[in-house]
Amino acid sequence: RKPRHLVTQLNIPKPVSCPSLVHTEAASYGQEIDGLSQLEKLQVLGQGNGGTVFKVRHKQTLALYALKVMQCDRGTPPNPQELNILRQTNSPYIVKCHQIFTKPSGEVSILMEYMDAGSLEIYVKSRGRLSEDIICTISRQVLKGLFYMHSRNIVHRDIKPANVLINEKMEVKIADFGISKIIQQCLERCSTPVGTRAYMSPERLDTEKHGGYNGFAADIWSFGVTMMELYMGYYPFLEPGQEPDFLSLMLAICFREPPSLPECSSEKFRDFIRCCLQKDDPSKRWTASQLLSHPFLADA
Repeated sequence: RKPRHLVTQLNIPKPVSCPSLVHTEAASYGQEIDGLSQLEKLQVLGQGNGGTVFKVRHKQTLALYALKVMQCDRGTPPNPQELNILRQTNSPYIVKCHQIFTKPSGEVSILMEYMDAGSLEIYVKSRGRLSEDIICTISRQVLKGLFYMHSRNIVHRDIKPANVLINEKMEVKIADFGISKIIQQCLERCSTPVGTRAYMSPERLDTEKHGGYNGFAADIWSFGVTMMELYMGYYPFLEPGQEPDFLSLMLAICFREPPSLPECSSEKFRDFIRCCLQKDDPSKRWTASQLLSHPFLADA
């Protein structure tokens, strides 16, 4: 067992609440955990941007958490973008960060809330394609999370089924800010080519053909593709079972028209997806705030 002085705990100050978006429970960090030695690793939940996520249990209270462990080079500070965003976020639609621990070796451990149903990717694989009613419930919560982020000049840049978590209460929360970027000025644009290509917007894959990249609009494109996948049960830009590669994705996303939902879907849902997947002019894509008032959600 390592001496206690080798582990540094970073206490996270409580952010200022926004009453219209934040429940009072979300501001409570619960019992403070003194060190990693108080946590028992139960299983690996997955691997994300720069780290491995474990399901852990607090030995004293038996409370369950998710622990993301990232390894940085010795003497190199951890990714400040992810840590700063985690410190600043306080929303019921964003996975909550409880504490952060660092070691001199460069290891950073982020203790987060545990979502017992896993990601939407896992949820759909176990239950099959989802109904419009369930997608409506999921969409509303994800959009509230995106509205919270975008109104604070935060771009996620990797919205996809694997990065949206759900629990058995049907609470849905955005996770994995490993490649998020805070935009300091409203007109500033992200230009780093990161994220999962299958969910990238056309202008992000081919800037010359489709114009400049707007991170907020790109998040909406990724959200729209994600909601389509939940309904169809497979990635909508390719045929079922087709393995994605860079060339096939470039052709499908940049040079073909966006896919349409089947005729059995409602007109409101089809229009909702069209508002997300405006291809030729990203500025015509609806914002998170506008989508929250779309009839598909507003009339539900």
